[in-house]
Amino acid sequence: MYTHDAPGRPAAGHPHRPAGRDTHGPAGRRPRRPRSVAAALAAACGLLLAATGCAGTTSSAAAEPTAPAAGGTHRPTAAPSRTAPAVPEPAALAGARVNVGEGATVGVGMPISVTFPHPVPESRRAAVEHWLSVGTEPSVTGAWSWVKDRNLLDGQRVDYRPPAYWKPGTRVTLRVGTQAVRHFTVGRSLTATVDVRGHTMTVEEDGRPSTRIPVTAGRPGLDTWNGTMVVMDKQPKVYMDSRTVGLGDAYHGYYAWAVHVTTSGTYVHQNPNANTYAGRDNVTHGCVGLATDGTAERFYQRVMPGDVIRVTGSKETVEAGNGYGDWNLTWSEWLSHSATGKGGTGHARP
Repeated sequence: MYTHDAPGRPAAGHPHRPAGRDTHGPAGRRPRRPRSVAAALAAACGLLLAATGCAGTTSSAAAEPTAPAAGGTHRPTAAPSRTAPAVPEPAALAGARVNVGEGATVGVGMPISVTFPHPVPESRRAAVEHWLSVGTEPSVTGAWSWVKDRNLLDGQRVDYRPPAYWKPGTRVTLRVGTQAVRHFTVGRSLTATVDVRGHTMTVEEDGRPSTRIPVTAGRPGLDTWNGTMVVMDKQPKVYMDSRTVGLGDAYHGYYAWAVHVTTSGTYVHQNPNANTYAGRDNVTHGCVGLATDGTAERFYQRVMPGDVIRVTGSKETVEAGNGYGDWNLTWSEWLSHSATGKGGTGHARP
């Protein structure tokens, strides 16, 4: 499979585009970049094909805006009236897009991500935060933080998360000024931990280890990103083309059961090479490969946007703006990128 581009390795597909699977074999074969069918996870079912590549941490990926995370259109629905903050409503909110669809159910790791058509100047960011209201039931402390998205300019993306993962069952309401509103629910907890050195992935559901899966990760020089990632979207089939990431004719074709976890193109997906190497060796171009014996399909059917994918034993840590790498920042680091510099408690609101 391919992964996001990181220093020293080729980049992989983008979250909004469907990416191909990693057809790369053992070390020595050149990685190729996949194409993704996930252009609009929310509105369409991922039938729009865009070139993407399966690559390691050193590759570069094509710029592309972040796709909506969980079922829904890019733009939120009209919001009911609310009490206005003391500062005037920023014009930037009129064109804002939200990553979570109305009425969606997401995993415990899904941040709220709001993007803007143009960069918001630092002098206006506090006002934007004041007009972005998050209500939760039960009450949850959280904070906004400005994230440099790998495909956007500084000031075009602000994310909201609690100090730790959301608790299952939390109901969340987001208000984007007077412009829009989104309601979503946090589902059951699922975390998949990939041990690159041990060639395994352990899946925990609601805190209980339930499955241990043999995997093959990125080969040396095309290492899988280390750190905490979040499922952005998933597609039953993704087209991957190594030429889109500058890797020549190393691979091109469709890969099945593709779970997308970074903007640069990291996926957990079915890979025929896993039939031989899973549990034994790392031979991919940066993605996490699963066998074709039904293992990949079962994992695909089990996960949803917002589920947590942790990679240990690799080298470079994924950046916050490469997909939803928000959890790689400590809470104090998170607050340091907030224009208001503080977290708040979200209370239930209609």
